[in-house]
Amino acid sequence: MRGVWTAEQIRETEAVLLERTPDDALMRRAASGLALHVRRFLGSTAGRRVTLLVGAGNNGGDALWAGAELARRGARVTAVLLVPDRAHPSGLAALRRSRARILTGDDPEKARAAVTGAHVVVDGIVGISGKGALREPAATLVAAADESGVPIVAVDLPSGVDADTGAVDGPAVRAALTVTFGALKPVHVLAAPRCGHVELVDIGLGPLLPEPHAEVLDDVDAGERWPIPGPADDKYTQGVVGIAAGSSTYPGAAVLSAGAAALATSGMVRFAGSAADWVRGRWPEIVATDTVDDAGRTQAWTVGPGIGTDDEGRDVLATVLDRDVPVCADADAITLLARHEDLRERVAGKPVVLTPHAGEFARIAGEVGTDRIASARRASAALGVTVLLKGNATVIAAPEGRTLVHPSTDAWAATAGSGDVLSGILGALLAAGLEPLWAAGCAAHVHGKAASLAAHGGVPEVPGVPAPASYLQLMITEAIRLVRQAALAA
Repeated sequence: MRGVWTAEQIRETEAVLLERTPDDALMRRAASGLALHVRRFLGSTAGRRVTLLVGAGNNGGDALWAGAELARRGARVTAVLLVPDRAHPSGLAALRRSRARILTGDDPEKARAAVTGAHVVVDGIVGISGKGALREPAATLVAAADESGVPIVAVDLPSGVDADTGAVDGPAVRAALTVTFGALKPVHVLAAPRCGHVELVDIGLGPLLPEPHAEVLDDVDAGERWPIPGPADDKYTQGVVGIAAGSSTYPGAAVLSAGAAALATSGMVRFAGSAADWVRGRWPEIVATDTVDDAGRTQAWTVGPGIGTDDEGRDVLATVLDRDVPVCADADAITLLARHEDLRERVAGKPVVLTPHAGEFARIAGEVGTDRIASARRASAALGVTVLLKGNATVIAAPEGRTLVHPSTDAWAATAGSGDVLSGILGALLAAGLEPLWAAGCAAHVHGKAASLAAHGGVPEVPGVPAPASYLQLMITEAIRLVRQAALAA
């Protein structure tokens, strides 16, 4: 489990540590880690051209100290001082001693040439206290690097991207690598594509950090929690999940959701709906009936994908809620909850997980806005249920405030039917006895892993086109095997 801390939490913790360390010691520790990762990124420093974009404050100081170390190791370092009169004094002195080249943003032609002719650009423009888009001349120089295909290594976070929300409001850095210090910040998980690969440098904050703002599951966390049958288990003790999804007109949601539940190591899947014949034809091991009333006993239900939002769909949702077991409410079920206050009152305080995308979230809890973590928490507290807010960074919030984030550097899960697969996995985990927060977190993690496997592991790859949800579904077993393997190896 990796923690994520806000900019304010980091600043407060750094202030405590700074009181205990000599001047510049903390910065030099950070800069040494930055220089190490730049060297690894380049493969070799001898003769390599490194251009530093140096702003005011400590991030600029980190870049200057790192540049001095890189120059001593044979790199040809050029620093472009964007705010010359506010460059970090000791960092600038160290860079001068290394005989690196120093320019200012006031000489745009030389600055641009230094950027476009570099093997790598180091973004030391602004740090975690920075707000808003890049200003000139930084915006023009970053654009020049992008146009020339010069990779950017960000110091702590990509400049122009909000540290706490990952929001971008104008020109901003898109990094190939981000080297951050002390702890992960929300930007690293909410704006993962902007950050590229993230490396964390230990500067001694760990023992002083407060409770994290959010947490990120890894393979070991998901693998350790994944239900695996023991010698005394049978199909009932492993968890029986009910799936109410799809229709005879639109059976896809039913097939995808029910099949995903079966693949997610559920002991038994009971399907209820007018797509029963389609489900039987594709998954003969699933017990399929026409109605929820006929489905028999279950330990949890997934309800919503493709059931419709008319009176018939409302009756299906109400019947599922009458069962008084954990519920994953997805798609049409969320729209129905948004429309009917009496149904919302019935789920409040219950072991229920809502899985909205941004549009569904807006119907039931208002616009998502720029702060996805805050929005998911607000909705979870107001509705009294666990909320899984889908997106490139999936945010899962429990009513008491604990929050998980599942970051993604790609969008392979953004394909029709993908959400139906996620809801089936989640329902199976609820039936196995996982608490809603962990069921949602583990489901999101394995779902994302399966999507990546589907995109790269067995179907003809078309650049920019996600793999079909049916193939994503079939990768669930492999994704589970990999997380379990990681847990066993830990």
